[in-house]
Amino acid sequence: MDHKQRAALLTTASFKAVSLLSLSVLSGISAPAIAKNILDKLTVAEGFNVSLFADDVENAREIAVSDKGIVYAGSMKAGNVYALIDRNQDGVADEKILVASGLKLPSGVVIKDGDLYVSEVERIIRFKDIDNNLNSPKFEVVFDGFPSETHHGWKVLGVSPTGELIIPVGVPCNVCAENERYGRIFSLNLETKKLTTIAQGVRNSVGFDFQPGTQTLWFSDNGRDMMGDDIPPCEINKVSYSGEHFGFPYVHAGTILDPEFGQGKDPAKYTAPALSLGAHVAPLGIHFYLGKQFPSDYQQQLFVAEHGSWNRTKKAGYKVAVATIEQGKVVKYTPFLTGFMQDEQTFGRPVAFAELADGSLLVSDDYAGAIYRVTYPQSK
Repeated sequence: MDHKQRAALLTTASFKAVSLLSLSVLSGISAPAIAKNILDKLTVAEGFNVSLFADDVENAREIAVSDKGIVYAGSMKAGNVYALIDRNQDGVADEKILVASGLKLPSGVVIKDGDLYVSEVERIIRFKDIDNNLNSPKFEVVFDGFPSETHHGWKVLGVSPTGELIIPVGVPCNVCAENERYGRIFSLNLETKKLTTIAQGVRNSVGFDFQPGTQTLWFSDNGRDMMGDDIPPCEINKVSYSGEHFGFPYVHAGTILDPEFGQGKDPAKYTAPALSLGAHVAPLGIHFYLGKQFPSDYQQQLFVAEHGSWNRTKKAGYKVAVATIEQGKVVKYTPFLTGFMQDEQTFGRPVAFAELADGSLLVSDDYAGAIYRVTYPQSK
């Protein structure tokens, strides 16, 4: 098969599903070699194992797991959504199905009542009963009222305890004046199509989760650029009441006045972070671990994916860490999965989390195009 035939095979409109192994063979690289190149760089906390659940998932961003155990992944820059199926239940996806292509930055995916919701820049689309319609997936638009700017325009998705979609909308800038359409986390009532502001003063949140028990919403927020290597911190925040203001663009990390918009502002009027991280580490996905496989110290604790800096003099972030929370306060922040960046060389960038039914934790990586599976085998 020559290169033109290979290209035709991968781009044909009739393409529905190919195995990960087949894709690796077409590229001339075996799946074990791809896995070894990625996994050899990573170090996970003592007692845990990290393996490759799937590779060749281009620009893998948010991931979601259906009741049947099918893993769905948004592929932001590629404009695709994939379904990854582990048919023999060995912890490795052996089939990849192209659910949709040609979408506009489809970063976010979430399952609700068996339907797959996918975010684009301006709209949210839905694939009904997705697990049973993978051979002919079709979508409908459920909401199309979001801004069209692509700068911070990609979105993650979640479902609230009351069944509404949760959708952050980032600002279309590094720093700019407050606007009611941007810099907010919204809930969307799927029946009435009404948007409600849950949080404001949020520069760019690319991850959130509800704390088990309290059902408090926690979210990540990426700090602004161009104030130097070390300020302002990126943030992990928690919402105490609907419409709470977290400071942007006036105050960063609870105390730092913005040089352009902060004059005359009182930091005390805005909510400070629950946890201040390093500047530019870019926290994306956050996830409260609900499974039982991991030791008790990790159960119901908050996993954070630090995607990593893009313009800092010396790179920072590029890891997964765990925030230990006691009585609503972060008491410890500990590295968990590291090695995505070594000696200023980038090998991967963690993005988001999902759990499989056995309690193993999936971590997506949009740089390596991979999804990792973290297990704690000593628990078996």
